[in-house]
Amino acid sequence: MNNRLFIFLFLCQLGAASALVPSSALAESTETTVEVEPEKGPHRGRMLRDGDFAVELSIFETGVPPEFRLWVTNEEKPVPPEQVELNIKLIRLGEQIDDINFKAEGDYLRGDTVIYEPHSFVVSVAARYRGKTYTWEYDNFEGRTLIEEKVAEAMEIDTEFVGAATLHKTIKVYGKLVLPANAKRQIQARFEGEIKQVHVALGDVVKKGQLLITIESNESLQSNQIKAPIAGVITEQKANTGEQSGQRVLLEITQSNKLLAELAVFPMDVASIRQSPPVTVMVNGHNATIDTAISGNRLGMRDDQARLFLADVDNSSGQLTEGMFISALIEIETFEVPLAVKRVGLQTFRDFTVVYAKVGEQYEVRMLELGREAGEWVEVLSGIDAGTEYVTNNSYIIKADIEKSGASHDH
Repeated sequence: MNNRLFIFLFLCQLGAASALVPSSALAESTETTVEVEPEKGPHRGRMLRDGDFAVELSIFETGVPPEFRLWVTNEEKPVPPEQVELNIKLIRLGEQIDDINFKAEGDYLRGDTVIYEPHSFVVSVAARYRGKTYTWEYDNFEGRTLIEEKVAEAMEIDTEFVGAATLHKTIKVYGKLVLPANAKRQIQARFEGEIKQVHVALGDVVKKGQLLITIESNESLQSNQIKAPIAGVITEQKANTGEQSGQRVLLEITQSNKLLAELAVFPMDVASIRQSPPVTVMVNGHNATIDTAISGNRLGMRDDQARLFLADVDNSSGQLTEGMFISALIEIETFEVPLAVKRVGLQTFRDFTVVYAKVGEQYEVRMLELGREAGEWVEVLSGIDAGTEYVTNNSYIIKADIEKSGASHDH
């Protein structure tokens, strides 16, 4: 999608400011609001205050998986952590709730649940101290944005659902189209005589059994007919009416309805090619691909040490010719995976590789641990659930909008 169309669509939506709503402004526009940095405590955590009672809340991840740690004060004096009952609920996109309880450890309260990425949620805090309950709630969004459905459609933001996939690992090779060994027939007379008539011409398409030449024998003066041993095209004509046939080639017929893809495979990849693997052939200048399989290989090597593997190519349409340059994908491994995403949807976020999950009109990062790659697919080991809708084509638009919003990783 070109930049002009992008800008046009952007400006057409609600006065240019509300078509794309950044993650830090799901409730109000950042065009007119300046965010106030939350108060930080001595442990660099977020301060929550209610009168003289205060809680410092921090996501701690030094040497341990991310977890909540809290320090409590009353009238600016530390409160022994065992005197406080505390619970935090993290409300994630899609209304999933992480319920976290705490126990005293040293001078702080330690959460009993790992805070998995992304650290993007509504935080609901409830503390009970000396018979009184204190509550707070605030947004802690990162890697999240909102885009109206009609704008997403106009921007051609496509989505699919995470699930199982069959991955086909391939190697890319190059080569050309050649004729099979039995594709040509050279026509000679079995006896010497005068060529009375040549019934075909250079370039003619002939059928098997079709009359090609009539010859009058020099000895018997009988007329004899030479017929086509195969169907094909007359690619050489060396005989003319009135000439002696002699012991020479008179005509050549070439059968081109079948060709061979001759593919150069270098030593590092030869061992990975199993018996009769599937092949997808791409012919230069042709949009359509050809599905076939390796049928054999030539003995010996080229001067550059490449082995030449062969694959049958159907040319019944007559659109292909000998000598055309080609590329091909030879399948070397096929495997099923329980979770996979399309490579086109992958983006970077902080130090992570991510896709963008879609819930309603909101989009949010999902940090992925990836496995094997093959073709358009990448195996997912963790970081997203099966059935999650995620962005494939034009995921860079989501990334750009999140980066524009400047949502931070707040600990």
